[in-house]
Amino acid sequence: MPFPTLNTYLAHLSDPDRPASSVWLDSAGRAQGKYFNCTITSAFQPIRALGSSRIVAYEGLARSASAGDAGLSLWKLLDHAASDDESIELDRLCRMLHAINFFRQDAAGQSDLYLNVHDRLLSAVSSNHGHAFKRILDALDLPVGRIVLQLPATTPQQGWLLNYVADNYRRNGFRLALNAASVAQAQAMVAEQRPHAIKLDARYLSGGVSLEALLEAARAAGVRLIFKRVESAPALASPEVVADLPLYAQGFFLDQPQAALVSDAALAA
Repeated sequence: MPFPTLNTYLAHLSDPDRPASSVWLDSAGRAQGKYFNCTITSAFQPIRALGSSRIVAYEGLARSASAGDAGLSLWKLLDHAASDDESIELDRLCRMLHAINFFRQDAAGQSDLYLNVHDRLLSAVSSNHGHAFKRILDALDLPVGRIVLQLPATTPQQGWLLNYVADNYRRNGFRLALNAASVAQAQAMVAEQRPHAIKLDARYLSGGVSLEALLEAARAAGVRLIFKRVESAPALASPEVVADLPLYAQGFFLDQPQAALVSDAALAA
């Protein structure tokens, strides 16, 4: 077993005689948690390398619990949380559930886990961003180095906050992915923040804005470019998508989010 401490914890969650807690396993073995009257679990959407379709990572998404994979997205709950403390609690619960549900399935250890950080948390956490989550991972002996925290898009006026939060996460051992609102902002992020990855909307693959300078800067800096919200085949047929450039994509055209990671048989197919 690749994660013995996690497996011991899962066995504890499966014990019918254990005291009630905020996290439990359903009949399919998925970790679930409760936020007010809503039961939360995880869904995962692959991030694929363009050209080969190889899965390099999964993004963890909070979903309401359902019999299949038809649960509703719960990320908007953070927009309506009554207080900063409650938003922090929900965010940490989601990250913990995603980590448990990801690593209990990922025996091969070939992919990373991308986890969102809600924009409300950038200012809600007073100091040492990521420390509480790192303690959870350490307690379960899960690899911090395979977690990539996705920070939300920010305005130029929030640049200082982004740098402060990013520095804290890095000091706790996490890699970072940044969401860019434009090609120009993405290019500035490559130069100034040098994250592990930058996410851009897939509409920039359809032409109208040159990607050449960004692609070259990202390749030189070792920054992954991930095009999100790929909803149709034409987005992947752009002349900017060149075989020798390491580009990545994510979206409903490629994969629907689901509770189970893609199996070896499905990958081969």
